[in-house]
Amino acid sequence: MSQWFKPYAALWTTLLVGGTLVVTMALLGAEVYDNVVDDRGLTALDLPALELSQNLRSPALDAGVTAFTNIGGGIGMPILASILTAWLTFLSRTWRPVILVGGAAAVSTLATTVGKRLVGRTRPDHSEAVPPYETTPSFPSGHTLNTTVVIGVLVYVMCLQFEMLWARITAITAGVIFIIAMGLSRVFLGHHWLTDVMAGWFLGLAWVGMVILAHRLFHLLRKREYAGPAPTFEHPALRDDP
Repeated sequence: MSQWFKPYAALWTTLLVGGTLVVTMALLGAEVYDNVVDDRGLTALDLPALELSQNLRSPALDAGVTAFTNIGGGIGMPILASILTAWLTFLSRTWRPVILVGGAAAVSTLATTVGKRLVGRTRPDHSEAVPPYETTPSFPSGHTLNTTVVIGVLVYVMCLQFEMLWARITAITAGVIFIIAMGLSRVFLGHHWLTDVMAGWFLGLAWVGMVILAHRLFHLLRKREYAGPAPTFEHPALRDDP
């Protein structure tokens, strides 16, 4: 037993913790989906959340939230992600940020498209929303799902890049606030039901967990195959021929 577990303690820990997180988030997302399908979520969460949002609206606040929510859209999020990814790529001198963020974003975009077509849920009525209106299916919230994935992976890469505790805490705190605010902005504007946003959070976190788990496993296995630090532009990993 010691021959199997002690040398691979980090590997087993990564599998256990990461796997538990992924399964938990996926199950929560499935539970939200079940509630949406049988309309329990509509009466328990969605209508009260929409009514509260309508009571909080004002012209100035509507304009500010609309400007913020546009950051998570089809134009704003790619621009933000590209800038941050390019910055992290320059700092790390590796292609890791490009591969992780680009791959994760591609899958989340596909998941959003498939999910909307699969469920086909109708958004809140235009009379209850703030213009400009949207007409695509409502479930899951694409802004929320894609923001959760992109920002989540970027925060992970930042934590790998910066060793200072304060820098990591700042990155995680800013990322969490941004993700939560993006989801709530969709409900506030009446563009999504609250359960659409909740599904976006859970599914997004599940996919981020998968990406992190895959990267940690790759990193652990690579350390057993190669000696020395991780590869960079100037010093790529070279494997000696037998």
